[in-house]
Formats: sequence, C-alpha cells, structure tokens
Amino acid sequence: MPLVHVSLRTGKSETYRQAIFDGVYRAMNEEFNVPEDDQFMTITEHTAANFRYGASYLDIARSDDLVFIQITANNTRTTEQKKALFRRIADLLGNNPEIRREDVFVSLVEVDKENWSLGNGIAQYA
Repeated sequence: MPLVHVSLRTGKSETYRQAIFDGVYRAMNEEFNVPEDDQFMTITEHTAANFRYGASYLDIARSDDLVFIQITANNTRTTEQKKALFRRIADLLGNNPEIRREDVFVSLVEVDKENWSLGNGIAQYA
C-alpha cells in the first residue's frame, strides 16, 4: 500500500499531472505488485521561489522540469525490485508526459507494515 507524494513546479497541465500519476502507479503495479485500485497519491505544485534543487548534483543535469516523487511503502522489497521500480518510473514518465530521465527524482521511504492505518483507526497490516 504505497503512499505517493509528487512535487513539481507550477504551470503543468492537468493532462501532464495525470500522466505522472498513471506512470508511477503503473510502475508500482508492475515492479512492486501493487494491486488494482491501490492508488493513494498527491501532487503538490510549487512556485519557483518554493522549489529548490541541485542542478548538477552527482553530475546529473537537472532542469526546472524536475519532479520529486516520494513513495512510502512497506519494507518488503528487494534491492533489485527497487532498482527496477526506479528504472520503470523513469521509462514511463519519459514516454508520457515526456519528462527527461535526469528530471525524475525518486525517494523510497520504507516503513514497517504495522505503521499504517488505512481508515477506521485500525492498523490493517499489524
């Protein structure tokens, strides 16, 4: 049950933002076996003054089209699954909405299964 937060600069169309949702979800479905209808995602847009990044950190040439994708998920995946997820997200977002691979920044935050309450005040995975 991943929870996804996407941050980007203001000014992108709804179609562009929906393509990000679709690509990230598809990659999670394919590489993390996230089930159908398990889509808990937000996008937050930021003005230039409220969006900062290292334009060349680790020799990666980033642009103002940079997208931060933070995924919180159970700590049950292998390193290979994580690498596959990162690649697949970059591939899919490169295709639609045509985000450069250099501008796809993914952070995976892993938590124990008992750290979720998906509603009703119940720890469903505990």
